[in-house]
Amino acid sequence: MRPNIGRSLFGLVLFALLAAGQTLPNPGPPRIKPPKKEKEVETQTLPLPPEPPSAVIAETSKLAFHVSPLSSKGLLTQQVRDALKALDRANGGSTFVKLRAFVAGTGDMRRVATIVSEEFSSKKMPLPAVTTIQVGALPMDGAQVVIESISVEKKALNPNGVVFLSAQKATELAAAAKAHDAVLVQVTCFVPDVNQVGNTGMAVFPGAAINFVQLTRFAVEPETRCEGVGRLQKPGTSPAKLVFTSIQMSFGNQEQDIRLAFGRLGRALETMKAAYGGIVVMRVYSLEKAMAEHVASLAPEFLGRSASPAASAQIVEGLPSSDATVAIELVAVGP
Repeated sequence: MRPNIGRSLFGLVLFALLAAGQTLPNPGPPRIKPPKKEKEVETQTLPLPPEPPSAVIAETSKLAFHVSPLSSKGLLTQQVRDALKALDRANGGSTFVKLRAFVAGTGDMRRVATIVSEEFSSKKMPLPAVTTIQVGALPMDGAQVVIESISVEKKALNPNGVVFLSAQKATELAAAAKAHDAVLVQVTCFVPDVNQVGNTGMAVFPGAAINFVQLTRFAVEPETRCEGVGRLQKPGTSPAKLVFTSIQMSFGNQEQDIRLAFGRLGRALETMKAAYGGIVVMRVYSLEKAMAEHVASLAPEFLGRSASPAASAQIVEGLPSSDATVAIELVAVGP
């Protein structure tokens, strides 16, 4: 039989490979490239807006005073933003040094200072000192906030200075302004019932920016009392600069708690190179009359026994902290 040459050659090659310890390649299953991992999105933490300063200094001759219009549109946040825009338009872009906000309703009043910081920081504007107080009602259904502003104009509006007048009856306030030879430029009236605002005879304050506030839901004071700022018509002893503080709160009803609040106010004044000896205004906001009287009894120890600032003590619906019992703000003579 004739040998199969091709099969013999294949056998020889296979034998040679096995003898050399080699095997035929096994391609195996095809390699699949693993999918590329998507880059995880890094969590960004937005920086908190800066807190309003505890005190701000300003030139007395350039001070301007305004009150935001009431609005019933939206909730507290929108109303605060709308009020700030209205004040900015009224001021013509001037620098704010002090804002005092009265908040009615159930909105979180602590939002006011935060919104002020956000709005001013976004516009690269210096932050003003801020006071926020919760009140019983405002003279418009649905209105949750009204803001009083003090700003610094580029030109002198008060060449002879200004005078701050204590809270008193409307007719007495008008008489006090006349006695100082001053024209009232801002008036805040604390009324027992905002529904009676139209009958309070505020025609005695022509030309002034007027604000009406019901401090508590249930009337504590039986009559309207008004505090004001007047523009002096003749040269006097008005200081060239004034320092405005934000409120400092007492977190308790003990004497030591009130002393701590006065201590914080003193340090705030020191940052502006001012001192307790130059206080021209002291305003107290309290949840009860006893605490307001306690503050008044301790005040001479800090302000001096002979000090006679324009003073007012108001019983209010609430303060920015649920633990606070009383709050104090000051206006002092600047360096």
